[in-house]
Amino acid sequence: MSRPLNVIGLMSGTSLDGVDAAVIRTDGVTVFERGPSLSLPYDPDLRQCARTLLDHAAYLAPDSPEVLEFERLLTERHVQAVQALRLQTGPVDLIGFHGQTIYHAPALHRTWQIGDATLLSRKTQLPVVHDFRSADVAAGGEGAPLAPWYHAALLQNAPRPVAILNIGGVANVTFLGRSGEIIACDTGPGNALMDDWALRHTGVACDTDGALARNGHVDQAILDMLLADPYFSRPAPKSLDRQSFIAALDAVSRCSPADGAATLAAFTIAAVARTEFPEEPDVWYVCGGGRHNPVLMEGLQKALNAPVLLGDSLGWNGDALEAECFGFLAVRVLRQLPLSAPGITGAPDFLPGGRLTCAGLSTLPRWVSLPDEDP
Repeated sequence: MSRPLNVIGLMSGTSLDGVDAAVIRTDGVTVFERGPSLSLPYDPDLRQCARTLLDHAAYLAPDSPEVLEFERLLTERHVQAVQALRLQTGPVDLIGFHGQTIYHAPALHRTWQIGDATLLSRKTQLPVVHDFRSADVAAGGEGAPLAPWYHAALLQNAPRPVAILNIGGVANVTFLGRSGEIIACDTGPGNALMDDWALRHTGVACDTDGALARNGHVDQAILDMLLADPYFSRPAPKSLDRQSFIAALDAVSRCSPADGAATLAAFTIAAVARTEFPEEPDVWYVCGGGRHNPVLMEGLQKALNAPVLLGDSLGWNGDALEAECFGFLAVRVLRQLPLSAPGITGAPDFLPGGRLTCAGLSTLPRWVSLPDEDP
């Protein structure tokens, strides 16, 4: 067994709210320790730049000036997160750098996470593992979600069946079955549509405490129309781009601000409830920013046939879990352990992925070339 490494995992998710950073000690199979974490929000200009790129990413060239400038600013924010977190922890061996997804189209064999790993490595003087998704997509997989590997490691001795739901900009779920199987998919929209709607009508980039949605009524005809999308009849594995259901904002445009918020929240909840597994989970654990929305949590409790609990009830930090995940996955990359799996990403086999960058390091750490070992 390889020695555990101290890793800083970095995640900037589809909610476009900022950079999450977390320390984890792991060998890519077992989680030995979860350390401090922090979040650095995007400033309004950077968030708006990210949103503009999302709207046009399908037509942008990677070397276009606006892409390169955003990538530089985004990476500098990640550097700040790493340096701030290093003040709270001991020596760090490695960074797991997800980058910012601005386009995800696995059917076109394309997924695009912006971030300059060379700049991050040079500025921090640490090795950086990055580009976690593209090998899976190239092999025919969905490229997402990847968090199930981490969920399974955290719950390797827990009773099953169990479901772990992460509600970020897009919502995704991991199912851990009684016989050891892992099944995963994006369920549908998470916070993204609600955030966009709230910003449009309140000037605030989220529906704080679900207050807007709580004062509204669900338009059932619109909800039924949204749920008729073919995506919801596809079995897992499957994945989404943040903009996949952007037309839902037009669909609720005739609603009042409160009714539109309520309908979009109901859309997120119903999409989760429609996800099918081989057996009903005994319990659902919810992580990500959406768990702070009481309208979502109450709606999930009514819609699902099992208790719905916060991941925090397990001692997890639900805000840092995805950042921890990419620290965990970074070590899997070094050890050539799978990131792809038929039940998780839909890839044809259990395949490795990711890339390592060591820019500006005068000597490579002795553990960079790890021997192949069974986990």
